[in-house]
Amino acid sequence: MPNLSIAIVEDDSTIRHYLAEQIRLHIDVKELYEFENGETALQQLTATPVDIALFDIQLTGMSGIECMQKLKMIHPRMQMMVLTVYDNADTIFDALKAGAASYILKNTTPEKIIEAIHELHQGGSPISSQIARKVIEAFQLKEKTNDFFQALSRREQEILEQLSKGYRYKEIADKLFISTDTVRTHIRHIYEKLQVNSRVEALKKTGFLS
Repeated sequence: MPNLSIAIVEDDSTIRHYLAEQIRLHIDVKELYEFENGETALQQLTATPVDIALFDIQLTGMSGIECMQKLKMIHPRMQMMVLTVYDNADTIFDALKAGAASYILKNTTPEKIIEAIHELHQGGSPISSQIARKVIEAFQLKEKTNDFFQALSRREQEILEQLSKGYRYKEIADKLFISTDTVRTHIRHIYEKLQVNSRVEALKKTGFLS
């Protein structure tokens, strides 16, 4: 791989420094920048764009998704990779819409992350297998559900899908990295939009149950 300029946008200093170390060991880089927040990254990368930028999503202040979106408008040729713990469909699609061409989970081995950077530079779109499955499931879900389901927000769709699998509120909250109260609020909105009063009625009306 030719000399590359790479940026890491990650607020956890331990993870950021470890990634930088692995990149220096395995990739011939001409420039490697480290940023702990989106605001600094946006300012510096606007003035000095890089070939590839790695973004955490949950940053202090500006999110990684917002930073990617703004940078992509300024430097459309910059390749962007998400490196995160978040694997819910809502976040995945928001990141892809913002300009990410790659979505890798943080539990991926260092070797695989380096391979993903190589693949991204060569024009590929490396995605963790769990994320690829989420994307496929989202499209399959669209095929089997109806207009009532499509009228819900993506987060509401995601929660209703979890309900269809029998998960309890606490389990849904843990899977989606949100609070149980937030799950309850979304479910209340789902019932209001669908004009139903129970989980079974909601699942029937949206096509999950016959």
